[in-house]
Amino acid sequence: MIEVGARLYGPALFILLFLAVPAAAQEPMAWEEEPLFHTFSIAAVDPATGESGVAVTTRNVCVGNGVPWVRAGVGAVATQASTRTEYGHELLDLLEEGVDPAEALSARIAEDDRPDRRQVGVIGLDGRSAQHTGDSTSTWNGHLAGTNYVAQGNTLVGPEVLEAVARNFEASEGSPRHLADRLIDALSAGQELGGDSRRGRLQSAAVIVADPRPGMARRTDGMTVQIHACEHPTPVQEIRRVYNTVSQTLGYRTLEQESGGDVLQLKVILHALGIFRPDEEDFDPDEDDALLYTTEAIHAVDDFRARAGLASAGQGAPLGLVDDELVDLLWRELEERGLAEEVREKLLEVVMVRR
Repeated sequence: MIEVGARLYGPALFILLFLAVPAAAQEPMAWEEEPLFHTFSIAAVDPATGESGVAVTTRNVCVGNGVPWVRAGVGAVATQASTRTEYGHELLDLLEEGVDPAEALSARIAEDDRPDRRQVGVIGLDGRSAQHTGDSTSTWNGHLAGTNYVAQGNTLVGPEVLEAVARNFEASEGSPRHLADRLIDALSAGQELGGDSRRGRLQSAAVIVADPRPGMARRTDGMTVQIHACEHPTPVQEIRRVYNTVSQTLGYRTLEQESGGDVLQLKVILHALGIFRPDEEDFDPDEDDALLYTTEAIHAVDDFRARAGLASAGQGAPLGLVDDELVDLLWRELEERGLAEEVREKLLEVVMVRR
């Protein structure tokens, strides 16, 4: 069941507020007085794993530095619009003390001198949640809540953005997927329907997740996922790309066996140096797999790298790495042994341009 929160229509806000910070603070210059994140976000928990997380995007830079807040074993907060970042720690502190999210949020809003400009979503690990959307945040603004999540947004193209976020996240409930993966997909669903209504502005996105389970995080605070696209033309797609790359999800790269004339040249050179098939008098460039970067050739490369004092697979380099440094070293050794001209002669046919 989706609960529809306030959908309020007010004058569009195009004034950027500025927050005075020490010169050493690593904040974007565009934030200045008070960071203004017209944006949409989803804060959620996974009771099965204990994970809590937030995904967010906006047409302002570095949204991940201000909007999303999580605490392992406690919950998640998204504080946006005229962003008061203190809400992150304050609300999570109250949740950790056992205060109900609705009570916690109401207490903090009551002490705020500008509640009309705030938009906040908070959810505890038990699924209890609360939201607030001030009536002066922007057009279009509102929030939705459902099982284990809260979604909120302002300056959106319309309610369909949050509705898409909610539908997508609900559809993945109970699926064998990590919370960060689900959050990014939900954010993408909202972005596909228009997202932030502004155009011609810098964009950013972020996803953060904390996991209280022993051994799941390398950090003492339980943070497992922290992906920030501080500025990017398509930031939601970028955090998806980074997530897939870091997790090595199948499809993040093209898998194929390298094949081509450069592989043949490599084999000829390695054979001349007595590293590839050293027991054979000659290497036949017409054999069936001559152009394929075979396992045999890969290990020959790694053997040469080790002999030459270059980083090999056993020292952290990718197995069979052929880079500019290696190529230069191969030709240098051929020159030193007086084999370079002979090898170039053999390779004339291989490197000929016929187009």
